[in-house]
Formats: sequence, structure tokens, C-alpha cells
Amino acid sequence: MARLVVIYKIPKDAAAFDKHYFGTHVPLAKKIPGLRKYEVSQSPVVTPSGPSGFHMVALLHFDDMTAIQKAFASAEGQAVAADAQTFETAHVLLFDSREV
Repeated sequence: MARLVVIYKIPKDAAAFDKHYFGTHVPLAKKIPGLRKYEVSQSPVVTPSGPSGFHMVALLHFDDMTAIQKAFASAEGQAVAADAQTFETAHVLLFDSREV
């Protein structure tokens, strides 16, 4: 299984971020071909010592890295990537995972 993880920094306007993210971005992302599962954090993102400076974490699950590449080469993936440019700073991580 491969994962795409997006870590969003705390936005200037959290309410506006959430409105756009859940009203526009999520519906677009759910149309990405090959997307197996889409999860987001639902409580504050913290560190063991307190606040993190991050607003939300999104985890998108795909079969493998090739599936992620194909997904974002599609028209739906391109639409999501274009919409993602409306957000303030985010960190994007891609990796294959295995159970241990």
C-alpha cells in the first residue's frame, strides 16, 4: 500500500480553510482514480510536548507508488493539484508502506 500524506500548517483563517477544504477539495479528491481510502485528522494536531503548528493531516491510500503517479496524471488528479494551490503552506509526503 502507498500513502500520500499532506500536513497543512495552521491557516490564517481556519474556518475559511475548512469550508473550502471540505466543500471543494475533498469532493474533487474523492474522484481521483485509484484512491482507496481518504482520511483526515479530526482533532488538533499536537506533539507530545504540546501544540504542533499544524492544522490538519490528510492521508490518501493507494495500491502503490505507480497508482499515485497515474492518479495525479489524470484529469481528476490535475484538478486536485490545481485546487491545492489555493491552500497556504502544506507539506506533501509520498511513500510505500509495509506491515511489520
